[in-house]
Formats: sequence, C-alpha cells, structure tokens
Amino acid sequence: MIRIFRAPVVAAAACLALAACSGGGTTAVPQASGTASVQSSPAGKGDGTLMIGTVLPQTGSLAYLGPPMFTGVDLALKEINEAGGVLGKPVAKSDTDSGDSGTNIASQSVDKLLAQKVDAIVGAASSSVSESVIDKITGAGVLQFSPANTSDKFTTIDDKGLYFRTAPPDKLQGRVLGDLVAADGNETIGILAMQDSYGTGLADQVTETAEAAGTTVVERVDYDPKAADFSADVAKIKTKNPKGIVLIGFQETAKVVNELVKQGLTADKHKWYMVDGNMSNTNYLRTPKGTMDGVKGTLPGAAAPEAFQKRLLAVKADLAEFTYAAESYDAVTLIALAAEAAKSDSGAAIAAKLVEVSKGGEKCSGFKECVDLLKAGKDVDFDGVSGPVDFNDVGDPSVATIGVYQYGADNKFNSAKALEYRTGNIAG
Repeated sequence: MIRIFRAPVVAAAACLALAACSGGGTTAVPQASGTASVQSSPAGKGDGTLMIGTVLPQTGSLAYLGPPMFTGVDLALKEINEAGGVLGKPVAKSDTDSGDSGTNIASQSVDKLLAQKVDAIVGAASSSVSESVIDKITGAGVLQFSPANTSDKFTTIDDKGLYFRTAPPDKLQGRVLGDLVAADGNETIGILAMQDSYGTGLADQVTETAEAAGTTVVERVDYDPKAADFSADVAKIKTKNPKGIVLIGFQETAKVVNELVKQGLTADKHKWYMVDGNMSNTNYLRTPKGTMDGVKGTLPGAAAPEAFQKRLLAVKADLAEFTYAAESYDAVTLIALAAEAAKSDSGAAIAAKLVEVSKGGEKCSGFKECVDLLKAGKDVDFDGVSGPVDFNDVGDPSVATIGVYQYGADNKFNSAKALEYRTGNIAG
C-alpha cells in the first residue's frame, strides 16, 4: 500500500459521537465548577473553550449505530469534565444529525456547527457522508475526527491535515474477512455489496484476499441501497449457487436477508458473512428466530471490556448496540488530550498534537491519567479502549484489531466477546 505523507500543515482531523441522540442544540457539558460558554470567534480558531460538534446518525440507514457512538462520546465528555475539563474549562458540545448519503442533512448540520464556531467535529459514521462534507469542514480550519469511517479513500484524501479516524481502513477488515471465508472452506462465494465507496471498496479487498487464498468469487452484485426490492440482485447470486455469501451494507441488509430466505439461500445452506456496517443486535429481530444462527461477521476494534460496557450503560441504560462506542470514546479523549498538549483549542493546533499524544511517550489510558502526565511535563502515549491507536502520518491508526463474531439462534451476537481477534498492520 502506498503511503502518502500529508503536507505538515499543523492539522489532522477528528470525529466524535455524542450521546442522547438529541435534536441538535448547543449545550455545555456540566462540571462542578460551571458550564462552558461559547464565545464569538472564527471557526477553528479557538477561544479558550474546547467546543466539539457531532455529525452522527440520528436518522437514515445507520441510525441504529447512533446510540453506541453518542454514548461513547458522552461517556468521554463526562469523564473529561469530571477531571477538570480542557484548558481549565468544561468542554462544550453541539449535536447534529448526519442522515445518510441519500440526504443533504449532513451538509446542513455542518453549516450549523461552523456557524457555532466549533473547534472539532466528530463524524460522520458513513464514509460517503464524510466525503461529502470533508472539504467544507477542513476548509474552515476545523478538525474532523471519525470513529467509524473505514473507506480507504481517506488515507490519501486532500484534508489539509485536519482529518483523523480511530476506525481502521477497510483494507484490514477486508483482508480478515477474505481470510475468514477461505479458512471456512468456501470454495466459491457470492458478494452482495451496497454501491458506494464503503461497499465497493470493502468488496474489492474481500475479493482480492479470498481469491488469493483459493476461493472463487462466482458472482458480485453492487446494489442500490435505496432500492425498494432486492429480488433481482439476490437472483443473480442464486444462479451461481455459491457456498458462501458475503453481505456488505447498512440497515437495508435486513431486506436483503429476507430476500435470501425467500429465494432459499438460507444461512444453514449457504454460509453468510457480514461486516461492521450491518452487524447489529437490533436490525434482525423481526426476522424469524434462527434466521441468523451461525452467521459470522467482522467488526473493527479490540475487545470492549465488560467494565467499559458497564460505564456506557451507566450513561444510557437501554443501550443495545456497542459497535464503535469504544472508537467514539477514544476519539473524544484524544481530541481533549491533544488540546491540552497544544495548550490551545483551535482545530489546527489540536491536529498538530494528535499523532504525538497517540504514541511514543509514557503509556496511559483514560483522560485523567494522561492529562496528569501532560501537566507534569511528560510526553504521553494514549492507549484506548479500541486499541493502541498509534496514528501514522496520514491520521490512520497504524495498527488495528478486527474481531470475528457469530450470531446465535436469537438473531443476536455477543458484542462483548468475539470468536477471535486478529491484529494487523494497516499498511501490511
């Protein structure tokens, strides 16, 4: 993989997620010493109060992933402000909706956040949505940090050094999934992938890896996720009768699953495989019990410790999904630590310190432990819940872990523990 070094423009981006799926007002996360105020200063320039905006899915095809990301952000902000905030002040926040790639909601949300003079924007979850707003965000000198973007395009995109992510590029997840389908003895597979940068990019990597391992991709269908009916797409897969079927999509995968069952391509006859965009404990509850039994899927991220999940549940008691909660928590924590290291809340200043606080110093986890080291004049190496992070020069985590999970007869998977975890170098 060719690595392109971004021009050293003192910046790199971060994208966070907020809890409570609110309609999008400006608020200050409370702390014992008071509340953060939002002063009038140009977007990305800083005013002494770190203000984070979120552009995360409250509606659209990834809305089911909103709650864990929102909760991960809120937990981080709670702990940051309980530890004294950033630069001696509570961190302020403003929540907005990202919608999905079929709407213009994200662009409107970004306009709103820039008008509110945010320093960093957490989001979007969808790679396609982030692609549609990244120029607007980074062009304003604001940091963009995504906990869930996985498209390989962001590795080389022109972002003025203001884009970062805690989710690994699809290259690694695609390699793990391709290896998995081959190791499971699938001589042939069919791929149903949503037609956007996320779906096609991940399908390309799965194809390359699986075929290198001796598996033949006998049919690949890149479908319109907004289609009302997927019968023709599934029929193309059925004609080739593959041993395994890889499903790459978002919430619409539930409709694809129903069509697979309708056409006799059930998971007990053909091994199904899923990815982070459609691995869900809520999306398939309306399908008959046992439909998802034995289905495997991949999710970026190390094991989410039980203690971490309990802390999330203390923020949102009815949380049913945990996907990208850890990445969201880590993203917010890293932004806060970088602001402390820079002694500034401006987007460019934060970006310039993100690589530094993610590796090479004294290891620490959690905002309080790390910020105490910073205040003592020490360099820190933040190791997050999602993994070590260790940003490379282009704002990607240089090493990441992919978990392999499996559904049971109740159409759910154990999000707290994978069948196995595979760690790899992103550029490998």
